[in-house]
Amino acid sequence: MKPTIKKLYYSIGEVAELTGLKAYVLRYWETEFKQLNPPKNRAGNRTYRQKDIEVLLEIKDLLYKKKFTIDGARHRLNEGVSARSTDKDSGLSDKQKMIFGKIREDLQAILEIIRT
Repeated sequence: MKPTIKKLYYSIGEVAELTGLKAYVLRYWETEFKQLNPPKNRAGNRTYRQKDIEVLLEIKDLLYKKKFTIDGARHRLNEGVSARSTDKDSGLSDKQKMIFGKIREDLQAILEIIRT
């Protein structure tokens, strides 16, 4: 078994091999998922970072294993981004976080009432 070497940047070919996806699929997903935006080097080649690979694997799991549509996977990823951003230290006290959580629950309940 070949040892895995952690690198700062990976080429699209390396990422295709690591993820088991074709390069054209990776390029297509860039157009569909805003979370996936690998920078390009001076030569114009994509340079994937570890976080890009993690996003790709999450997309692959949603589409291939959990059978989400692209729209559904995009929505799920957007939910994940908003959940992660609210989990970070936002400078709010625990009491404020609790109050905002209660407000969120109340608003979701109101939305359910409106939808029915």
